[in-house]
Amino acid sequence: MHITGDYSDITPEIHSLARKMTENSIIDPSLYSKYDVKRGLRDLDGKGVLTGLTDISTIKQNKMVDGKLVPCDGELYYRGYNVVDIVSGILADDRFGFEEVVYLILFGEMPNAVQLKEFKELLVRYRTLPQNFVRDVILKAPSDDMMNSIARSVLTLFCYDKNSNDTSIDNVLRQCIQLISVFPMLSVYGYHAYNHYLRDKSLYIHRADPTMSTAEVILSLLRPDRKYTPLEAKVLDMALILHMEHGGGNNSTFTTHVVTSSGTDTYSAIAAALASLKGPKHGGANVKVYYMFEDLKHKVKDWTDDGELTNYLEMLLDKKAFDRNGLIYGMGHAVYTISDPRQIILKDAVKKLALAEGYEAEFKLYEKVEKLAPQVIARKRKIYKGVAANVDFYSGLLYSMLDIPCELYTPLFATARIAGWSAHRMEELINSGKIIRPAYMSISTEKQYKNINDR
Repeated sequence: MHITGDYSDITPEIHSLARKMTENSIIDPSLYSKYDVKRGLRDLDGKGVLTGLTDISTIKQNKMVDGKLVPCDGELYYRGYNVVDIVSGILADDRFGFEEVVYLILFGEMPNAVQLKEFKELLVRYRTLPQNFVRDVILKAPSDDMMNSIARSVLTLFCYDKNSNDTSIDNVLRQCIQLISVFPMLSVYGYHAYNHYLRDKSLYIHRADPTMSTAEVILSLLRPDRKYTPLEAKVLDMALILHMEHGGGNNSTFTTHVVTSSGTDTYSAIAAALASLKGPKHGGANVKVYYMFEDLKHKVKDWTDDGELTNYLEMLLDKKAFDRNGLIYGMGHAVYTISDPRQIILKDAVKKLALAEGYEAEFKLYEKVEKLAPQVIARKRKIYKGVAANVDFYSGLLYSMLDIPCELYTPLFATARIAGWSAHRMEELINSGKIIRPAYMSISTEKQYKNINDR
């Protein structure tokens, strides 16, 4: 059944039943403290409950000082390498690095020149979709939700795989490499289908150039004339690297571990991860940041006035502006307290692109909000740890400067994070752990069954 935009399919009966379900499903918030339940699997200070071990990436947000853990500037390591050093090395050589870092994430070591060349050739070899897949799957069922479109495509690829349910390491690696290779196509082709059939725009279906990096493939598939500048491609390449992996505890990667632990197939595991990443509290946050700033631009007359900006931010927290959810999107992180290292790297790249593309005023506006938002949050909220801008804060501005439609913001996140999901799926399979099943405490009271005539 199709649910229309005006919710006409929600009948009075459904509305009444939904109210009843809500009334009978509310849990007293004080019980979480009473039974020491870590809501969201996190302590009040943001420290996550330990649920597993991983050798894929490391997040540092505290350091030991005089025998005590104190917050510090955030650090992120991929397989033991500081992501700052990785990006700096790639920038120094003025080259694309996404494929190299995918190799590192998957196999645990930096490739030499020969290994990297062979791996790139392998990715190109798998960067093909089954015959007529674009026509029969992507174009015939366009959607205005690209994440659901990708998930559907991933699940449909299961049907084209002769060894779809084989969870041997060799086969899963083959499946993961193919998915890493085709995600740019699934994302961009899905957007073009939506843009043509649902928005009545021209349809462009370009083929991926085998000589291009992943970032170049994305831009060339997306743009009608296939043209882009080296700076645009290099900045997008950096953004993909920074979004590639972030520990085993983030929602979509933890989902990958949970689903993989059940013994299911690769396509189902990745579809589940996509469903998680889509949420506005996770990967969908970059879209929220973009639209929040679009609302701000219309509501605030003088972008340079701290008072006007502060007033708008207070309205956000008071649920009187934008989506009225009481959030300043792009601020704060579940782990980082002082700073998000990915945001710092990305901000520098965004600044260069803003100056080159004529977006200096917009960049300065983002900088001002980045400075003012923590002050406003500290005044109006009871917080247990510091609040700083996260990686989503500037990514929306970056994508808008690249003329990437907002429908593709989260799919680009997925195009990067598929590498991390793949590595974590392999790690879960290789270590053959138990099925992941945490405990939930029941607060139900026992009731005496009554015959239907006595109710």
